[in-house]
Amino acid sequence: MAILNSGLRSLACLLCASSAFAAPAKRASWQHLQTTQTGDVTFGLENQTYLANVRHPKAVLQGDYSAAATQQGSLVPFTVVFAEDEVVTGDYLKGVIANYLEGDDVFSEDFLEGLYIVHNGTSSKASLDSSALGYISGLAPKHLLLDTIYDGQQSMDIQTTSVAALNGSSSIPAGPYVASISDTSVAFAAVYRLYRDSHRDFLYGTYESNDGDGTFTPLEVFQSRFWDPMIPVPSRIYSWGDSRPFAGYRVAIKDLFDMKGLFTSGGSQAWAKIVEAANETAPSIQRIVDLGGVLVGKYKLAQFASGANPWQWQDEHYPFNPRGDGWLTCSASSSGGGCSVAAYDWLDFAIGTDTGSSMRRPAAVSGTYGNRPSQGLMTLNRVMPLGAATDTAGVFSRDVHSWVHFAKNWYVPEMCQDTSITGLTPLKAPDSYGFPKRVLYTEYLPLSNPAAEEVLQAFIRNLTAVFGMTVENFNLTATVANAADEVPKYRDLEMSTGVLDSMTQYQEVAKPLMEAWADRYDGRFPPIDPARRSGWRSYNSSYYTDAMYNNSLAVKRTGVDWFESEVLYSTPESCSESIMLWDIGTGGLPSYREESMNNNPNDTAFLAVTPEGAGMSGANICPIYGCVDMTIPIGQVTYKSNVTFVEEMVPVTVSVIAKRGCDFMLWNMWEKLADEGVLKTLKTGRTAF
Repeated sequence: MAILNSGLRSLACLLCASSAFAAPAKRASWQHLQTTQTGDVTFGLENQTYLANVRHPKAVLQGDYSAAATQQGSLVPFTVVFAEDEVVTGDYLKGVIANYLEGDDVFSEDFLEGLYIVHNGTSSKASLDSSALGYISGLAPKHLLLDTIYDGQQSMDIQTTSVAALNGSSSIPAGPYVASISDTSVAFAAVYRLYRDSHRDFLYGTYESNDGDGTFTPLEVFQSRFWDPMIPVPSRIYSWGDSRPFAGYRVAIKDLFDMKGLFTSGGSQAWAKIVEAANETAPSIQRIVDLGGVLVGKYKLAQFASGANPWQWQDEHYPFNPRGDGWLTCSASSSGGGCSVAAYDWLDFAIGTDTGSSMRRPAAVSGTYGNRPSQGLMTLNRVMPLGAATDTAGVFSRDVHSWVHFAKNWYVPEMCQDTSITGLTPLKAPDSYGFPKRVLYTEYLPLSNPAAEEVLQAFIRNLTAVFGMTVENFNLTATVANAADEVPKYRDLEMSTGVLDSMTQYQEVAKPLMEAWADRYDGRFPPIDPARRSGWRSYNSSYYTDAMYNNSLAVKRTGVDWFESEVLYSTPESCSESIMLWDIGTGGLPSYREESMNNNPNDTAFLAVTPEGAGMSGANICPIYGCVDMTIPIGQVTYKSNVTFVEEMVPVTVSVIAKRGCDFMLWNMWEKLADEGVLKTLKTGRTAF
């Protein structure tokens, strides 16, 4: 590396002649806001706030930079541009910057304070033509770094430094950075735009430490005026050259999953107090990282994955739903996940769990796509459990094609649970296009709101027309009740899943917490939300035995085997010969975060209400029978808000159940319906459509 000589004076005229490509921009001045507890830096440019990971820079260039060195500790906004052509033109550079501005929500022209042009072509020589030099001159960066391949070309009025090829140009992605320039090195720190979590769906933001050890760092930065956590999102440009299937996807994580370096709280401050930071990332989450995903934050959940209503939350402030009047419920356990995906364009996916309803119901009330996968489809190692044999992991999304792409790369055979956990037969989940022949319209329908039922009927007409299916009324309650005596009935099945859930959470969570708390605080019971308090206190270890657990697994297995042979079964033509439709949501009525607002049964709805004639909550069908259940937004209807006192929109969704292992059949159906225009990409904000 070497500082460029000051020759080639004749280029000065070319620079002047070409300056029409860009007028010198007035860039926002750097505002240092704070140094975080971990040593990274937040800063402002104009009206945007950013984070720079200065502890562990993305790349460090060694060499003689004495002529360009900045004051010790000062940072310079920088832009890295790749150019593979032998002759780089002004039009090319102008196009690159235009693409950055259009395709990325982090980059701005303020990052052109410094410019680093990296040659990533195959030629042994390259040059910047007069138009390129003029364009650069018009940008007027204070610092210009050029690959040595461009030696002999410089702007007369810009400090220009020659840089040797950086490992084939591959160790630093293109995009915005902040740079620290010393006499002997330039360190490029990745930058993150900080977004306000204005709906307060997150506990805190996170970002990868880049320490080479897979550790994550919590961002302990809040917007004080509105009490909002700030969530760091990296430049999407960083992923443009990454061929991995999840490259650049921004993903929120439920705070049941371990992320290395972070405390997994389960929504409980008491639990967070007794545990150490995770020393590994959950395999399910590590797969997302390995495929290129970016984990931007831990989101709020009902404490210990309970089904607590909004008014029962104590440790956390309940998240806000962006839909309608902004005062609707986010539902229960994975509530922050569904509502954050519904709220923010800058977020692509959220990962949650579903034991009793915790993916499907939040998806319904937030108007997002969400799934409870087949039992056993995803490992739950290093995930705080509720019921080892009933827990599942799902994903929220706004776009069908993106949802399917994520699912087909995330749910792979090597990520399945062991059958010793599920107690079921080995799971096979083919990527099937063997579609169902029948739609079973269950006793959980029609939807409570007649206008919403019209939306559902239109969806059913489209569904059956596209796939050539027939519709039949079907009563699962009666079918189970009339089954042979050896087939477990609802009472036995619900008791068995209750045992599986109670014993798992008591042994893995409740007992360790109560013992640790009592030891630290003179025998006291830990401060937890009411949803779990009475059950934990009354738990009888002599009653809940290993034999009872194993018997409950056997009862569940018998029920699943019957269900898969008599209700939802495979044929040579169909992975699941039929699908069941039901409603896990509100029937097209608003359900509010305030209990008293839900008291008019004609105009509002409580969640988890079992309709007359049904033998149990429909949310329990797949936790009992191991089947796949997906929540699909199909429209929206008006309601008169008890908060804004004007007409607002509430999402209309339908829940679709198929045989265990037929997840990809359903996802292939949704892609087909999206291609036909039946299913839509969802909007963020007040209305889903």
